[in-house]
Amino acid sequence: MNEYIGIDIGGTKTAIVRGDENGTILEKKRFATTTKEETLEMIFQSVADLKTDQTKAIGVSCGGPLNSKTGVILGPPNLPGWDEVPITDMLTETFGIPAYLKNDADACAVAEWKFGAGKGTENMIFLTFGTGIGAGLILNGRLYEGSTGMAGETGHLRLFETGHIGHGKAGSFEGYVSGGGIAQYGKGTAAELGKRAEEGDPETLQIWAQTGEHLGSMLAILIDLLNPEVIVIGSIFVRAEKYLRASMEEKIRKEALKPGVEICRIVPAGLGESIGDIATVTVHIKKIREKIEFNTAKPQYIETIWGVGYRFKV
Repeated sequence: MNEYIGIDIGGTKTAIVRGDENGTILEKKRFATTTKEETLEMIFQSVADLKTDQTKAIGVSCGGPLNSKTGVILGPPNLPGWDEVPITDMLTETFGIPAYLKNDADACAVAEWKFGAGKGTENMIFLTFGTGIGAGLILNGRLYEGSTGMAGETGHLRLFETGHIGHGKAGSFEGYVSGGGIAQYGKGTAAELGKRAEEGDPETLQIWAQTGEHLGSMLAILIDLLNPEVIVIGSIFVRAEKYLRASMEEKIRKEALKPGVEICRIVPAGLGESIGDIATVTVHIKKIREKIEFNTAKPQYIETIWGVGYRFKV
């Protein structure tokens, strides 16, 4: 059976997985994301350890900006020093197999659409909500990437004229609705604030309520602009939904058009903490379809078994 290597480069940690064509994760390595040089060394060593004779391609997902067509990472704010890194060329030259790059939100959107909380929908949005925040867009039953794969950079939108810095911009949504943004309150990391919220600390609960309100402002824009059936939110939202939802929903009701709000569900990622692993494997399947299928919307050779995986038809 064909196998694939998936690489998920995050702002705080990096994961490398070996998976098969059914979307099954066979083996995994995980380590802290440090400097560019150290992290790349760990990535290449991990790929060398996981690669087998059955490995047909390598998929990479990370936060934008990036160019998915050229396979170049273009200096994501949560990856300092990663400027103009031709990651796919580097991997292909080293290991002799095709490599592909996708925005992490796009990869996660496809994974949730095929296997998770967005299964069966035509219009879905996925929000990363980790170290940073970005959106992956499924519109009319297809992934929408934009001209160079940079569609969905919601973290760069401005919430206030000034304030917390995120995505290189003061007052941006990422400066408030992300792990990095939450840390700028100066009260600890999102994980630490989650623990204190469990203890009922009033100041911590207020920070979560404010974060939920800012998240609601972002979602109201997306609901009015794209009219999705469901918005799936990962990472921090999965763990802290109960502290965010009330203020988030109140803000959405105030700011978004009622018909759009009524048909849109807002849910945590159905794939939970495994979403990054599955997402990197789906990158390969999409790229292979683009090469062998006449119409990727109606595949003849690689069939999706919804909620299960993929099947090659011969």
